[in-house]
Amino acid sequence: MRLLIWHVDHFAATPTERGRSRVADAEPPAVEVDDALVVFAQSEKADESDPEGVAERAAEAVERVARQLKVPIVVLHSFAHLFGELSSPEAARQILDTLEARLEARQLEARQTAFGWFNRLDLRAKGHPLSRQARQI
Repeated sequence: MRLLIWHVDHFAATPTERGRSRVADAEPPAVEVDDALVVFAQSEKADESDPEGVAERAAEAVERVARQLKVPIVVLHSFAHLFGELSSPEAARQILDTLEARLEARQLEARQTAFGWFNRLDLRAKGHPLSRQARQI
């Protein structure tokens, strides 16, 4: 799994068009938050062998950044554009759902953008040295 983590002043994702994925939200949610972490997450083929472990390690990594920056809100955005060999949409969805639950269990407010949809994104990123971080799980 690859994660690109942005600390933002503001983030909004509005679903615009259903993608080609077999797995997509029937009723895609819009998301809007202030002072949050936005995690662009890509699940990879290798993650399919241990989805629970991958979700746990990703939750640990995201939690560390959230605690370091004192940010209680995390938005997970499925993003299949970070290179590598993609997992199946079903595996990606499972991992993201598990990751969301693990973050909530750590007392972080976690949300997901519409899965399987194209979204119009409005992102206003902070400009400090830790405002953009990448992780490979």
